[in-house]
Amino acid sequence: MTEESAKPTAPSADPAPAAAATAASGDARTAARLSPWLLLGLVAIGLFAWQWFETRLRLADTQQELARRLAESDGVAKESRVLAKQAQDQLASLQGKLGELDARLAESQSQQAALENLYQDLARNRDEWALSEIEQSVTLAAQQLQLAGNVQGAVMALQAADARLAASTLPHYIGLRKSFGRDLDRLKAVPQVDLPGMSVRLESVITAIDSLPLAVDVRPRAEPAARTEGEPAAPAWQRMLRDTWDEVKGLVRIQRFDRDEPVLLAPGQVFFLRENLKLRLLSARLAMLGRDQWTFRSELKAAQALLERHFDARDKSVQTAVGALRQLGGAELSIELPTLNESLSAIRSFRATRERETRGGRK
Repeated sequence: MTEESAKPTAPSADPAPAAAATAASGDARTAARLSPWLLLGLVAIGLFAWQWFETRLRLADTQQELARRLAESDGVAKESRVLAKQAQDQLASLQGKLGELDARLAESQSQQAALENLYQDLARNRDEWALSEIEQSVTLAAQQLQLAGNVQGAVMALQAADARLAASTLPHYIGLRKSFGRDLDRLKAVPQVDLPGMSVRLESVITAIDSLPLAVDVRPRAEPAARTEGEPAAPAWQRMLRDTWDEVKGLVRIQRFDRDEPVLLAPGQVFFLRENLKLRLLSARLAMLGRDQWTFRSELKAAQALLERHFDARDKSVQTAVGALRQLGGAELSIELPTLNESLSAIRSFRATRERETRGGRK
């Protein structure tokens, strides 16, 4: 209890005013007890009101900012939609162009494949043509080698074929080149016979036959009187006497009978003699080209005998012709020549292998 309540109340004359005063003092004391809490409540209410007001302000700002940003986002979205539509249009255009490019690429690839096939066909045909030409040249060289003994022609044909194969970088030509090399080595080891040179010498003798003097037409050669330098010319009567004496000497002919005399020939027989000699030499040349040693030497001996019997052996042209025939008769023609069968077999087997590979690739 408080002090006021503990104190004894004094009697008053008027109880109503006293009661009223007592109530007022009680209210004052109650108000004095409640004033801190009221102040605290008022402060709390004020803080709450300020917080609410600030929150409202911030919320309004946030709403405005959100509205602004929503407006901006709407604009951006519209722009994005416009850009997306443009991008879609561009994408559609690019897809169309890409389709065209794909079509062109497919067309170019098909054209490239066709060109590659065409190039392969051309290369294959070119190789086949080259092999055909090489085979034909080697075959002709082999025939010339066997029929005419043309070693140089065979060597040149093989060298040309080898050079043509060497120009290509394909490795499957190595076997052919090895076969060509072995045949070339065999041909180069053959002793060389100068058939063209021998043929030229025979031709020169044949050409000179018409101008060779016959033995029956030979007369003693008149030797002119030597005249020393500075010696005066003889008188006219001496020259006339000397000419007369030369004519008289020409009427007399002295011949030896201890040896075979040349056969007297009529003009027609002289022609046939020269033609017969030419035929002998032509036959000898044919035998030489055919490597017929026996016929070649027999014809040369017969021609040499005709020259020595019917033509003037003292003439230089006759001596030259006889010497040429003697030298030609000593030449060796019967030489064993190699063949080109290895090169021909290598070419044919290579072509057969290529044809099988081509047929297998097409299947």
